[in-house]
Amino acid sequence: MPFSSSTNCQWLSDQIIDSLRHGSFAVLREGPIPQHVAFVMDGNRRHARTHGTKVLQGHVDGFAALKKVLEISFALEIKFVSVYAFSIDNFKRPKEEVDGLMHLCKTDLLDLCTPGGLLAQHEARLNTVGKTNLFPPEVQAALAKAEELTKDYHRGVLNLCVAYSSRDEIATAVEETLQAASLEGRTKPFTERDIEDRLMTTKVNSPPPDILIRTSGVKRLSDFLLWQCTDNTQIHFIDVFWPEIGMVDILPIILEYQRKIWSQ
Repeated sequence: MPFSSSTNCQWLSDQIIDSLRHGSFAVLREGPIPQHVAFVMDGNRRHARTHGTKVLQGHVDGFAALKKVLEISFALEIKFVSVYAFSIDNFKRPKEEVDGLMHLCKTDLLDLCTPGGLLAQHEARLNTVGKTNLFPPEVQAALAKAEELTKDYHRGVLNLCVAYSSRDEIATAVEETLQAASLEGRTKPFTERDIEDRLMTTKVNSPPPDILIRTSGVKRLSDFLLWQCTDNTQIHFIDVFWPEIGMVDILPIILEYQRKIWSQ
């Protein structure tokens, strides 16, 4: 069959790229794969400004990037993926932007979780991590429905960190530890383990991240998983806006993880 038309050429190109993609995944799966990868999804607004679009379009593009990253992660058999989607400080952003993000929660996130959606296809469970009571009731209901739709899946996990900050998580865990000690009449000092057992991530049975990736080239953690990032967490700052992240950015990081594991 001659491939003379641009459509046929594009089809052939897509087939070659898809074969290379799946071949790369198969090779990487032969080595050690991180159990948990976390992402600080930074750069949506700068991506929008760079492309001359509205800020909300940057967040829409960012959600599309999230789906792409989840496809890559689950194809590599990474079980836990955590994403910093909305911090407590983000409530201070312009109302139009916050309202747009709330709309994404009510629509696109539910599409991700409904039968036939990406999480259902990969049998991945959604956990919302953060003070979701700070959201409007309709957003809380959408998040609860999304969790309910995926609660029986166990092959993968998406921890969606919303209305979250690490300092708030730690402060809440300390407060709960003190309350428990008071109720139990304990007099001995509490330990790090007491606090760790009450962290939001512990409550959803997630291990510490093996890898943390922040996009946009900014070199800071921005109050994300500060307790959970241990000496063994490999932290990478990559110079690409979140909506533009792709396989070419993620696979070298997995290779570096494997190299370090093999060198131990």
